[in-house]
Order: sequence, then C-alpha cells, then structure tokens
Amino acid sequence: MNTTPMNTAPDYAAMEDSALVARVQSGDRGAFRQIIQRCNQRLYRVVRGVVDDDAEAEDVVQEAYVRAYEKIGGFRGDASITTWLTRIALNEAYGRLRRRRQTVEIEHVDALVQASGRVVMFPNRFGGEDPAAAAAREQLRHMLECAVDGLPEAFRIVFVLREIEGCSVEETATSLDLLPETVKTRLHRARRLLRKALHENVSTALTDAFPFLGPRCARMTDNVMARIERDAGPAPS
Repeated sequence: MNTTPMNTAPDYAAMEDSALVARVQSGDRGAFRQIIQRCNQRLYRVVRGVVDDDAEAEDVVQEAYVRAYEKIGGFRGDASITTWLTRIALNEAYGRLRRRRQTVEIEHVDALVQASGRVVMFPNRFGGEDPAAAAAREQLRHMLECAVDGLPEAFRIVFVLREIEGCSVEETATSLDLLPETVKTRLHRARRLLRKALHENVSTALTDAFPFLGPRCARMTDNVMARIERDAGPAPS
C-alpha cells in the first residue's frame, strides 16, 4: 500500500533561488516568503546605509518587496534574484532621499570628506583576554556602526556591500550600476576614512555589524506577505 502523504508542503528552504522564482512566477506566494527571508539581511543593511535610520530602512525594504512581487513576472535571471531585489530596494531608498532632501552630488564628496570630523579612531587591540571581552566587543561593534554611518553615502553603500555583505566587485557594480573600477576606488576611499585600524584590527566584528535579528526578519516578512495577500487577493488554488 502506498503510504506517501498527500499534499505535502513544499520544502522551500531546500530549493535553489531559481526554483523559488519559478514557483513565484507560477503564483506560489509561499516561495516568495522564502525569498524574502533569504534576502532580508542584505537588503536591510544596504538600505540602512542609504537612509541612515532603522525604522525607515524597514519601511523601504518592505515597499521594495511589494514592488518586486508585482514585477517578478518580468525577472529573467540575467542577475541573481538577490542582486535584482537589491537594485529595486536601492531605487526605492534613493527615491525617499530625493523626496526628503536634495541628493549630494558625487563630485562634491571629496570636499565633504575633507570637512567631516566623524572618522572614528579604533583601539589597536581587541582585548580578547579581558574578562569583559563580550561587553567590549559589543561596544566596538557599536563604534563600527557609527563610523560606517559617518561615511559619505557613495562610499558607505560600497563598503556595506563589499566588506559587510561580502559581495564581489562585479556583484556590487551590478547592484549599484557602477563600473567595477569605481567600486574599487570608492572602497579604497572608505577604508582610508575608517582608518587602517578599522580594516585590520576589527575585521572579525564586520559580520556582526547592523545585526538582523530573527524577530525583525519575521516581522518584515509577515508585513510584506500580508500586503501581498491584501492587494492581490486569495492565492490561486
């Protein structure tokens, strides 16, 4: 007798991105929820680097997901789904900035760098043998976030993608619509502003910067899916 269970729920977590996209394009909203959960941290970190505010970053990312869901039928896989979503999120973030303030011209960035006094000096040692090392690490992480926030916007986004998210030069260039050489130049300037000590002595803290905690990820995912359900109606059977 066949004991295979009927109507077994798909194992979205085991699917490749391309398979998830195909299912979303066929009307499977559950697959889109999985895409959101995979991409949330990347999009949040990048958008926060633009808008410089936790709550607004969440709002921008959620809006970007809704727009992406509406457009996903046109996704052809020329870039990864994460890169595609990153560009949509960045477009939304920069749109917010244009409505909030006049965008800083790139050619004025060097002048802003010279005028800025917000580059943070970091300690030369991490203090791994200190019994209060955990507290020191948290303080150092906070200092790192403040230092990154203090970078000019054009450099900050490149730094977040390359150093915190670990993206390649090519993926960063594609996400930001820049030349690879421009990515390299801006990263070099960002490192210089953050001081050599930041890059060499606190590299272990980079992956902890701008933490994307489980409750935030779950809340944002639920909010996006609720909007999609409300706007699109019941999922096809």
